[in-house]
Amino acid sequence: MCRKFTADELNTMDNETKNDVIYQMQDRLDRLEHDYENLMEQVRLASQQRFGRHTEKLDEIAGQISLFNEAEACFDEQAQEPSIDDVVDNALKPARRPKKKGQREEDLRDFPQEEIPHDVPAEKLNALFGEGNYKSMPDEVCWQLRFEPARWIAEKHIIKVYVGTDGMHQDEFLRGDHPDTLYRGSIATPSLLAGIINSKYVNSSPLDRTAREFQTNGLNLSKQTMSNWVVWSAERFFPPVYDLMKRTQLQAHVNQCDETPLEVVHDDRAAGSKSYMWVHLTGELSPVPRIIVYEYQKTRHSEHPKEYYKDFNGVLMTDGLEQYHKLAREQEGLVNANCFAHARRHFANAIKAMGSGNAEAVKASVAYKALVRIGAIYDLEGTLKNRSPKERLKERQTSIRPLVEEYFAWIKDVFRQGLVLPKSETAKGLAYSINQEEYLKVFLTDGEVPIDDSASERALRNFTIGRKNWMTINTIRGAQASAVIYSITETARANGLNVYYYIKYLLEQLVTLIDGQGNIEQSELEALMPWSKSLPGDCYSKRRN
Repeated sequence: MCRKFTADELNTMDNETKNDVIYQMQDRLDRLEHDYENLMEQVRLASQQRFGRHTEKLDEIAGQISLFNEAEACFDEQAQEPSIDDVVDNALKPARRPKKKGQREEDLRDFPQEEIPHDVPAEKLNALFGEGNYKSMPDEVCWQLRFEPARWIAEKHIIKVYVGTDGMHQDEFLRGDHPDTLYRGSIATPSLLAGIINSKYVNSSPLDRTAREFQTNGLNLSKQTMSNWVVWSAERFFPPVYDLMKRTQLQAHVNQCDETPLEVVHDDRAAGSKSYMWVHLTGELSPVPRIIVYEYQKTRHSEHPKEYYKDFNGVLMTDGLEQYHKLAREQEGLVNANCFAHARRHFANAIKAMGSGNAEAVKASVAYKALVRIGAIYDLEGTLKNRSPKERLKERQTSIRPLVEEYFAWIKDVFRQGLVLPKSETAKGLAYSINQEEYLKVFLTDGEVPIDDSASERALRNFTIGRKNWMTINTIRGAQASAVIYSITETARANGLNVYYYIKYLLEQLVTLIDGQGNIEQSELEALMPWSKSLPGDCYSKRRN
């Protein structure tokens, strides 16, 4: 607290002392104003994040004010000039998308079909037309889709048993082959376990909810039983698949990495302690299979990525955490690239906090000008997505590098001038870009390196949705099992597979191919991987008859 002077003290105070007091009050008032503005920005941003749209697109967070850049955004030199007839016709009659004939039948053709006739009784026909005075015309067909709850079929396996009655093998027994089972004495089948895994890890439904759904349809299968099956499958059948995914992923020239927190209840630490689910994936622009590997760790310590990437040579795309910079400094052959989306995020937050009520103020803000510059970089980068790495690199050098260099020169100039409040979202965005400049420019030197780490965030999205539903994981063993299964299901999704049918097929094969020690032939395993070209067509189908 500042000292309070009495009226007598102020009256007897010399001018120099009074000036010092005034200067101190001015400094304190400036700090209070800065703190107030930062606090209000945080309040507005928290309100927007809770009730507003979660987007970083400039035209959506700033509304119509972004139309000042409309000419540059819509310019297309290749577009043909419309004729006067086209202009007049379009003005008089809005264009309609032509309706494709037979589209509904095409959409429903792979579903089981049941024909239900709707005939006219003969009595009604005779009463209207007279007997014999009519003929049948082409039928009218309308389609409807009926839903039926899941059903189960109890498989009763009859193992024939024979006994010798005479000869050399009298009184010896011979039995038919027992069916392969996932777990000894269990009713679990690959199809049932695949359904449970699909429900929990793809549709993000807690096992408790799945158990209630099963019970509603007549199957009393407890949450505990399903949990056991899931963990056992991750420990018994899936490790060879998981290990090969890791080895193949680390062979790619570009990898991406991110992490997200979760809570594990029984991990020998205080309640509420944060654990982390790490995700590692092949570069989204790399000409290699799409592989997504989850890994559970208790902490966010730099030793975890150091251990995972100890044999990796190439570019690792991440956010701006120091753990990754340290890894790049200490490990020869590893280059760390940083995410431009993180550079953009602070500026987007600043615009969101300002709101769209004052368009002129938003348009004049440093954050908005920064987003316009970053948006121009992203617009050009977006046109290169389908190019080869060599072509992409060439275009980046000629078209994108000048924009990137101008952006960094501009933010450094703004930062030197002190045009923004310290500790504000805009100041954080400027500081992030300046501190990470070396890492943010890596994508300009390699055509396989993406501009940001958004692919990692997308890979974690399904996990974070599930986390909102089941909140916590009970044990470390369960967290490790979830990491294995999420790796397989997310990689299957990334390679265009129907997860249920792929997991079902995978379990059907693994139960017969894995020996008692958990080993499997490499050639047999490679044919089962999510990116294998020899998978059956069922694994790709969206529907089943």
